[in-house]
Amino acid sequence: MQARELDAIDERILELLTKDGRVSASEAGRQVGLSAAAAKRRIDRLEQAGYIRGYTAILDHRKLGGDLEAFSELRFAPGTQVDDIDAAVADLPELVESFTLAGDPDALIRVRVADVDHLKQVIDRIRRGRRGGARIIGTKTLIVLASSTGAAGVRVGGEPERALMPRGSRRSRRD
Repeated sequence: MQARELDAIDERILELLTKDGRVSASEAGRQVGLSAAAAKRRIDRLEQAGYIRGYTAILDHRKLGGDLEAFSELRFAPGTQVDDIDAAVADLPELVESFTLAGDPDALIRVRVADVDHLKQVIDRIRRGRRGGARIIGTKTLIVLASSTGAAGVRVGGEPERALMPRGSRRSRRD
């Protein structure tokens, strides 16, 4: 199944699962106008085709001791290979995400730490000499004050007006 093979119902099911990975097939079916069994078959098909790679939990990092989040721009010595950039931070336990970039900087990482002192320790570890086959020659760190998730992380495709209504329901003029 390729993206163009997804119909509006598949897209809506993906949106529902993106917003709440624990939504039941019964509830998904109700929201898209299908029976629970038909919705379950679609979800299974989307999983088997690789559109759904897994499900995850959203954790409260403050309760887990990871109160501080930061981004750090990394600059590597000239001639550093992309694979070496990827490997340079892969073993950091504080690493949340890593992005290899085209341009300056060479990479951007997102880390989660307990506090500013912990962040200093992580940045010092990064700055020390070689990490893997890459030599980091500069960093710039930005501390996150607040964050939110935009709708782009949820929208799958189509137009907003294509959102399906359950069978038998009608939109009011206010919708």
